[in-house]
This record gives sequence, C-alpha cells and structure tokens, in this order.
Amino acid sequence: MINDLKKDAEDRMNKSLDSLEHGFAKVRTGRAHPSILNGVMVSYYGSDVPLNQVANVGVEDSRTLLVQPFERSMVSAIDKAIRESDLGLNPITADAIRVPMAALTEETRKDMLKVARNEAENAKVAIRNIRRDVLGDVKALLKEKEISEDDERRAGDDIQKITDKFVAEVEKRLAAKEADLMKV
Repeated sequence: MINDLKKDAEDRMNKSLDSLEHGFAKVRTGRAHPSILNGVMVSYYGSDVPLNQVANVGVEDSRTLLVQPFERSMVSAIDKAIRESDLGLNPITADAIRVPMAALTEETRKDMLKVARNEAENAKVAIRNIRRDVLGDVKALLKEKEISEDDERRAGDDIQKITDKFVAEVEKRLAAKEADLMKV
C-alpha cells in the first residue's frame, strides 16, 4: 500500500519534470531548435492543431528554423500562427517558411532567465504539493489503522527523500538552462 503511494508520487513528480521541460522549450535561446515552435497552434480548416501536424519543422542553420508545410495553402496560416505566438518571432515566407532567430541581447537573456526560473519554481511547487498529498494519504492510512506509526514515519522519510531527489533534478535542469541562455 505504501509502496503504491510512493510509486504514484514518483510518477506524478516525473510528470512535473516533463512539464518543466515543456516550459523550458518555450524559453528560447539564441540558437534555432525545433521545439521552440511546439506550442504554436495553427488554424487548419476551422480547428486549431499543433504546427508539427501541418508542417515539418527543422533547423536550416544554427540561427534559422525551416518550416515546410505539407500543403502549400497552409503557408499563410502557419506564418500568421508563428507571428501571433508569444515567442517574438518574425518568419520570412516563400514556398517554405524561414524563421530567423535574432541574437539575444543581455536584457532579453535576463528576461528569459526570469521566465526559466519561474518555470522551475512552479515545478518545485508542484512536487511539494504531490508530497503533501501523499503524506495526507499516509496519515489517512494511519488513522484507519491500516499501518503503524513506525510505517508512517518511514514512509514520510522515504517520500521526503523522493521529493528531495526531484527538487535537485529541477535545480540541475535549471542550471543547465541558465548556462544555455547565458552562452553567447
């Protein structure tokens, strides 16, 4: 029973790390990377679909993304979606769409750092909330006399170790993102 709770906590904390990576993908660096456009939604025959379902997204060179629509008629809709996204990108449209990545200024880098730190803090809060929920479930098991007080204490220690491991992983990923952002 307690092992199931610990396993569930680890799974949910892993999902928080996945969410953090998804958030970090939106924080652009000076280099072109296809994941920057992951959150862009394109109007496709009346419904919004992710960009990668209507076009191939690749890297042309270190500072340019190349978006090749599956249908030529989608070029203007993709261009519009990229411009309207909150990424601050200005695509160049022809048969394919080229998205140049402007070099980041020091001020922009600091703003991006703030966004990255905010994403990391949100992930840590989510992990702590998972810990709180699982500890509440353990206390409920104790209250129902399904486990002993020693089991509760051991489970609390184990859950804290799991939480510390995931918070350390968030810090490690944040440090890597900060280094990536500050690299000129």
